[in-house]
Amino acid sequence: MSHVLFVCLHNAGRSQMSRAFFDAAAGGRHTSSSAGSIADPAGHVHPEVVTVMAELGHDLTGIRPQRLTTELAQQADVVVTMGCGDSCPFIPGKRYLDWELTDPKGQSVDAVRTTRDEIAERVKALIVELDT
Repeated sequence: MSHVLFVCLHNAGRSQMSRAFFDAAAGGRHTSSSAGSIADPAGHVHPEVVTVMAELGHDLTGIRPQRLTTELAQQADVVVTMGCGDSCPFIPGKRYLDWELTDPKGQSVDAVRTTRDEIAERVKALIVELDT
């Protein structure tokens, strides 16, 4: 079993979508968490993200973004970063993946759907890799 940490800037979009898809697809074989790399994460998941995830049956309305800590990073086997750059901590011995994805904040619902679908495909590929 692997633990994956998904990290974006505010923990209100990309990392939340990734965590939701991962947890659903992993079916308990692996675990995940998500966090934001800035000191003051968003107060809620972006509304456009809530909308597009609800279309696929994922309810993110009650999710509260959290700040990335060294402890969260240390618990992970794999850290997936999404646009946080130098503000993501580096923990030796961890596997790091960087997914270049458009930040959904302020984007149209159609644009966020595109990002959502790309995340879903990347998550599927990651789970296949972790399962082997």
